[in-house]
Amino acid sequence: MSELTVAAWAAETRTHVITEPRGAAYAAFRAAFDERAYLRGLERRGFRWLGRSDADYPPLLRAIHDPPPGLFLRGAADPSVLARPAVAIVGARSCSSYGSAVARACGRELGAAGLVVVSGLARGVDGEAHRGALAASATTVAVLGCGIDRDYPASHRELARQIAEAGLVVSEYAPGVEPAPWRFPARNRVIAGLTAATIVVEARSASGALITADLALEEGREVLAVPGEITSELSAGTNGLLRLGATPLTRPADALEVFGLADRDPTPVPVLGEAAASVLAQVRDGATAADELAVSTGLAAPALSGALTELELAGLVEQAEGRYRVAP
Repeated sequence: MSELTVAAWAAETRTHVITEPRGAAYAAFRAAFDERAYLRGLERRGFRWLGRSDADYPPLLRAIHDPPPGLFLRGAADPSVLARPAVAIVGARSCSSYGSAVARACGRELGAAGLVVVSGLARGVDGEAHRGALAASATTVAVLGCGIDRDYPASHRELARQIAEAGLVVSEYAPGVEPAPWRFPARNRVIAGLTAATIVVEARSASGALITADLALEEGREVLAVPGEITSELSAGTNGLLRLGATPLTRPADALEVFGLADRDPTPVPVLGEAAASVLAQVRDGATAADELAVSTGLAAPALSGALTELELAGLVEQAEGRYRVAP
């Protein structure tokens, strides 16, 4: 079977195909298909093809029950990075500031520890996970739900360019394939299939991120979920995963334990002033506004402002939407 012919046929017919079809239409297409010319065309456009029978095809992806016939690649990294230990970080497109911060922190810290960070280039959690990995100069892989020649969403064109500079953008779909709603659940199986563990940061009760988690569980992979507020719709999916037995992720190092990696370079705890220590103790009880902190700590406005500045500079507290919370 020519895996590239199957992928090209899927693009030609706008269908999802993982095995060689039967029938006269496909037989005629196969007879006329010039694989060498197609590969030369890909190369001219800066794309590569990695077939399922290729030695570099990622073994974890090959092990799923419906692996793609191959992957189209864009980017500077060698295809072998797809076989390195990798973690998926997924979640809501319309995530909260908390979810955004957690996704970025996970991408940064897990990437810095040597893991390849895999996500879907979507808005929200996906984009922040990629940005966190890039901030750590780590390798990150974006998996598309459309043709390899598309940056979807278009607003992430610059992010895709940055990912491709040192990592990879990949898709099972050939150039010219438009994004379609049904392609994204199919894309999610590739995200789950490339990785040994999937982290769900935030997800509503009906979310594409939960599809990724379900696919990971079906393949016997580890699933971690970030606990969230019980009153938030954005936490309904992740809290539901925890009820079903997913591993709680309360810090990025929890994921390192899945891979047998120690938290090799823990951040030293800074020495805080008395006022800052008092404020931090209150913030650790839950996100709170400055006026509430003034009441609970008894600090005057100048002292409170100084304490909050000290904590933000130390990376211990962050402010979003008028409330202070412990930084992830």
